[in-house]
Amino acid sequence: MTAFCLNAVACAAHDARSDAVTYNTNNFIIMIYSSLNHALRVPLAAEVHSRPYLRLDAPESLTHLAVYARDDVSPNVSNQARQHAILSELCKHFGVTAPGVDAKYFFHDFGRFRLKWECHTEFATYTFAEQHAENPSIEEAFEHVPLFHLPQEWLMGLQGKIMVAAHVVLDKTRGPVDAFARGLRRVFEGNNLVGSQVLQGGEVWTDFLIQSDGFSRFVVRDVGLQEQQAGRLVQRLLEIETYRMMSLLGLPHAQRATPVLNTIEGELATLTEAMVNTSGGTQLSDTDDEQALLGNITGLAARIEKLSLANSYRFSASKAYFGLVHARIEELREARIEGFPTVGEFMDRRLTPAMHTCEAVTRRQEALAERIAHTNDLLRTRVGIVQEKQNRQILETMNARAAQQLRLQQAVEGLSVVAISYYTAGLFSYIGKAAKAVGWPVNPDISTGLLLPLIAAGVWLGLRRMHKSIHHAA
Repeated sequence: MTAFCLNAVACAAHDARSDAVTYNTNNFIIMIYSSLNHALRVPLAAEVHSRPYLRLDAPESLTHLAVYARDDVSPNVSNQARQHAILSELCKHFGVTAPGVDAKYFFHDFGRFRLKWECHTEFATYTFAEQHAENPSIEEAFEHVPLFHLPQEWLMGLQGKIMVAAHVVLDKTRGPVDAFARGLRRVFEGNNLVGSQVLQGGEVWTDFLIQSDGFSRFVVRDVGLQEQQAGRLVQRLLEIETYRMMSLLGLPHAQRATPVLNTIEGELATLTEAMVNTSGGTQLSDTDDEQALLGNITGLAARIEKLSLANSYRFSASKAYFGLVHARIEELREARIEGFPTVGEFMDRRLTPAMHTCEAVTRRQEALAERIAHTNDLLRTRVGIVQEKQNRQILETMNARAAQQLRLQQAVEGLSVVAISYYTAGLFSYIGKAAKAVGWPVNPDISTGLLLPLIAAGVWLGLRRMHKSIHHAA
């Protein structure tokens, strides 16, 4: 018995040592492989899982807020920093630790409700979910939404920042579609009710209107959804509403840009007509007029460039959000309910024209900028041709003056031969007089007279030779 116990103890010790060796070996292998990873492998792999959907089970009520804090008076603060500060205030009220400053996703169960927070490029979304113990009616579910659990001070701090506010009721009532739709007339204040069958087991009902309480309303009916489909369906529906509103932010920019574009087009037409009419008068006055036209067209180019820079980001963002709306609608896999438009049809009829307006203004800006640039090039070419003509005239005038100077120089050159010959003859006269004074039989006057032609010829030839040498050197 003792030997058996000792053997058992020995086996246990051996197994413990084996487990320790295996554990250490595994840790060593893990450390080795973790050192082989690229610095971005783990965060990039986690990116596709960074925004999971809520797990919902009917009956539930949800409150969804999209906070757009871009218009604050502190432009140097990033959107993520603003949104994190707002979330931190909410967590502080409930005594919950807020996520890190770099966090873009946060989920927490506060007991009475659950919160899913997502931070995007321009906004952040707060989705509050509360599950009901019993199956209330639609009216009662909208009267007991998670919004009433939120602190009023925190809600007042969102003044001027809420872009989307919606209530969603996840219902599991059975019954005919017609009777259910008639009952929804008491919930939705609008007459244009939108409804469709989605994901082959759910129904979506809404009117996309802001009700008297300041919230839009959505009803999601679970008539056969599979596990976890309700959470995905509600998330897609809320994303459609959020991206729809964010895409429409470009419409006011397009509406403000239209009269500005009309003004610039009118001024460009006036300047182009002035280019055609500036053909009379002296050349100098034409050049002055064209220089003034060139300055005006350059001013138009600067104005259209400023307008494009002010609108380019907003129009690009609207186009991207519009694409996301269509992508989320396709994911719903809608089927028509007779007598009601689908979500896709509603967006095509209401949202698509607004996006086409933004695209039209974008194309108009680009086309107007190209026309201004083309007109500017034409006018610069015209001014360049006029300046070349003026330069040619100046060169011709300079050539005429150079010819006059050459003729004057030739005339002066003849006088120079006479003057040099005169002074040279005078020198030879003095030499003859000196020779006569010492007794040489020389007549100075006769000798000077005979040498004068030779002196003049020598001076003329010397000057010619000097001019030729200078010309060759040049």
